[in-house]
Amino acid sequence: MPRVSEEHLERRRQQILDAARACFTRKGFYETSMQDIFQESGLSAGAVYRYFKSKNDLILAIAAQNQPLVARIIDDLADAAEPPPLDEIMAALARKVISLLGDDGALRVAPQGWAAATYDPYVGEIVQGILLNTRTRFVRLAERLRATGRLAPDADPEAVGATLLCIMPGFVLQRLILGDIDDGTLRAGLRALLGTP
Repeated sequence: MPRVSEEHLERRRQQILDAARACFTRKGFYETSMQDIFQESGLSAGAVYRYFKSKNDLILAIAAQNQPLVARIIDDLADAAEPPPLDEIMAALARKVISLLGDDGALRVAPQGWAAATYDPYVGEIVQGILLNTRTRFVRLAERLRATGRLAPDADPEAVGATLLCIMPGFVLQRLILGDIDDGTLRAGLRALLGTP
């Protein structure tokens, strides 16, 4: 019997994750059953369980895929020889977030994860790790901005990083629920708050 290629295994795994994300987006984490995921993926229970033992494993895998998508852009901006102004940075991040919030976007399930983290210890541990990882990246970005004169010399990078993390969930929620905010709105608001001409 021929061996299954790694590429085939990865495609099958992604097929299951895409099905789970579609179900979670439509019905929520807790209203989605494994049976829903089998049906959405077009695969048997055995095929799905070969890759993921439970719905929690699926949630963890989706979270693990999403984290690098946003983290990479923060890292790239922090690593730039001359980081752009803060309003440009947050607008660039907002554009990336918008691209991940489409009908089948990777970040559409994030607000469900945030809500579930307040009462489900398993999901809470996952979300806590993601938030701390993202905040650490924002702190590093703030340190770079301070070092290059984009922030005041006495700016506290920890406080700036925590504040920048506060902005993005609000942006995500407004984009998903109200639909009337974009990167330009965020940038204009930040420029006004920062007193940037």
